[in-house]
Amino acid sequence: MKRYKVHSAVLCCLLVLASNLSGAQAQHEFFLFGDALPNAPELSWRGEYSVGVRTMEFVNKNQVDVLNSKDGVDPYYDRTLKVEVWYPAFVPTGEKEIVTYSQVMGLSNNPKRPLIPFTFNGRALRDATPNLTAGAFPLVIVSHGYPGSRLIFTYLTENLASKGYVVVSIDHAESTFRDLAGFPSTLLNRSLDQLFILDQIAALGKTGSNSFLSGLVDSNNTALVGYSMGGYGVLNAAGAGYSAQLTTQFGSMTGGSKAIEIRTTNHQAYKASYDKRIKAVVAFAPWGMERGVWDAEGLKGLKVPTFFIAGNQDDISGYDKGIKAIYTGAIYADRYLLTYDNARHNTAPNPPPAESLKPSLIDEYNFYAEPAWSEYHINNINQHFVTAFLGILLKKKDYQKYLDLNENSNEKNWTGFKPRSSVGLELLHALPVKN
Repeated sequence: MKRYKVHSAVLCCLLVLASNLSGAQAQHEFFLFGDALPNAPELSWRGEYSVGVRTMEFVNKNQVDVLNSKDGVDPYYDRTLKVEVWYPAFVPTGEKEIVTYSQVMGLSNNPKRPLIPFTFNGRALRDATPNLTAGAFPLVIVSHGYPGSRLIFTYLTENLASKGYVVVSIDHAESTFRDLAGFPSTLLNRSLDQLFILDQIAALGKTGSNSFLSGLVDSNNTALVGYSMGGYGVLNAAGAGYSAQLTTQFGSMTGGSKAIEIRTTNHQAYKASYDKRIKAVVAFAPWGMERGVWDAEGLKGLKVPTFFIAGNQDDISGYDKGIKAIYTGAIYADRYLLTYDNARHNTAPNPPPAESLKPSLIDEYNFYAEPAWSEYHINNINQHFVTAFLGILLKKKDYQKYLDLNENSNEKNWTGFKPRSSVGLELLHALPVKN
């Protein structure tokens, strides 16, 4: 039988997580992604609602097929988008709030990284009856990176649903592990997909829609959450127009296509697409600033309150000239920047799956893992701050004390954190300038 060596630090972490945990965690038979560690900050714990989950599929017809553009001519096709929806639900007595998710590692377009199926469990009940007793819940739309999956943030999506949100995570066509294709599709379609799904969920949430979402969704209170290329998309969907430089770069990649012009700062179609239903944005490691995606004028268009999350060693999106430069340049937005000291790009996803612990799968392990941080701890911190930020804006919760903190967590323990646990973090806050 072939044997694999597992790094001692990883083995130690797994043994700790498999052990019995104190407090509310002791009610669970086993530890899952998203469960609160003993040192988890206060708002990371699950909320009062049981969680249901369903898979849905939507077709956005007659979209530009930029991967087949030629000589400046754009063909059209129908984009199929699969989404996962988590929502407050009723779990019948005797049933367990457990679901099995099916995922893959690897890249569909890279023979050196073949697709490897794996499964993992979450705390939700498949197709559970929606809980309509509290009225409609705010909507949160979640967008993955390139590549990625709608299931890569279950620690956060389930957690938010338990706190009274309807959470919809998108599989962006031509950008997932299973169907990875050319980058121009992702450049063009991220914000378009997000706004399309917002419209679809809003329609299904209306009374009489014959959907399980009818009466469950308050789409007028919507937050967009995106990671990497998802972060690139949500900033654009919320008002940060792309630069003319991106139009030029896009054309050079696509045989002259100008399709992305409709998402640039001064285009009339872009100005008309501004959606007042979007009340908050969370952008994990948003990509593009170092590549000229935004300029000062484009960033001025972001006026929605925004919470940025980054690692100051991010080698994909960049930090000082990347994510932090977006934070600095979005002068008309009330904005925060949470920084993990010595973290790179992986500040948003679930922890590495157990199947990735083999030395031969280092590329798959590194897609999830942070070299200087426990991903489990990062997940709990993210749950805490996203809960505070969205709670203030979408639920009018009295959570401001969790954001009114000294900038450097090493100087004084942050409110909501266990003693000695808020280290290696920085939180910046900038108020919008007046027009």
